[in-house]
Amino acid sequence: MYKEFFGLRANPFNVNPDPRYLFLTRHTEEALACLTYGIQSRKGFVLLTGEVGTGKTTLLNKLMEWLRVQQVATAFIFNSRMNVPQFLEYMMADFGIPCDSRSKSQVLLKLYNWLLDRYRAGETAVLIVDEAQNLSDEVLEEIRMMTNLETFTEKLLQIVVVGQPELEQRLKDPNLRQLRQRLTLRAKTHPLMTEETRAYVAQRLRIAGSNGQPVFDAEALAAIHRFSGGIPRVVNLICEHCLVSAFVDRQKIVTSSVVEAVARDFDLGETSVSAGVAVASSPAETQPSEKLDLVSALKTLVSLADRLRESEQDPKEGKL
Repeated sequence: MYKEFFGLRANPFNVNPDPRYLFLTRHTEEALACLTYGIQSRKGFVLLTGEVGTGKTTLLNKLMEWLRVQQVATAFIFNSRMNVPQFLEYMMADFGIPCDSRSKSQVLLKLYNWLLDRYRAGETAVLIVDEAQNLSDEVLEEIRMMTNLETFTEKLLQIVVVGQPELEQRLKDPNLRQLRQRLTLRAKTHPLMTEETRAYVAQRLRIAGSNGQPVFDAEALAAIHRFSGGIPRVVNLICEHCLVSAFVDRQKIVTSSVVEAVARDFDLGETSVSAGVAVASSPAETQPSEKLDLVSALKTLVSLADRLRESEQDPKEGKL
């Protein structure tokens, strides 16, 4: 809707985890390097954690893009609400391993032989499990057992487990200590710092086709960081609605007042970022990502649509 108005080819702030838009901070580069190193070196079991909205899935998509280029067999499990038989069935199907039997022993035997064939051919296989904080203890134990698929010297299956910080807390449970001991590498995603937020917004605009002309003024960018706490998903949502609002008002530059209005619509409080962690300015406030519910989003979109219709009906506003 606003692309032509701002001279863009695409919507720069879609919340889809598009790997083209991956913003490489120091922490993100370290996390990506950790994941690729763990897979290439056959370390077996790698953990990636981070707060909601800090770019874990975008990072994973970048990793899987690299794995496709390297022609590495990959199974990606994104729905962690499964029991053990469902988990194994989904994994085998995603790897493309035919298995007519539903017997667990037969499934694991098929998997082992398939992995062994790939190893002999100098190839590897990667299992990626997203939203792992929701996995049952039984499935986590099954993942631990799969780390035993190995030769005398190397792991046959490389496992990347991804989740929110709650997953780290779960791994401290004495019942999961064997799984925790199998972890060879750990990586984390973090909220953006102030200058990183500015660069993040600029990069997404550039990738979307911006010619370099300012779209957000300096005060607006500072406000975006305050209200988002440096959480990329929240930055995207604020920026998207700011562009829509500015387009409706025929305003070429987004100012801090536009950002503040959008923040009010979504009931966002100002936050500060300390040591890479977003902290609400008031103890009574919840994290911004928890407040972005569907009802608030729909109310905001309805309000913007009404303003758009009004501007179309007003001849003084010009043709949209």
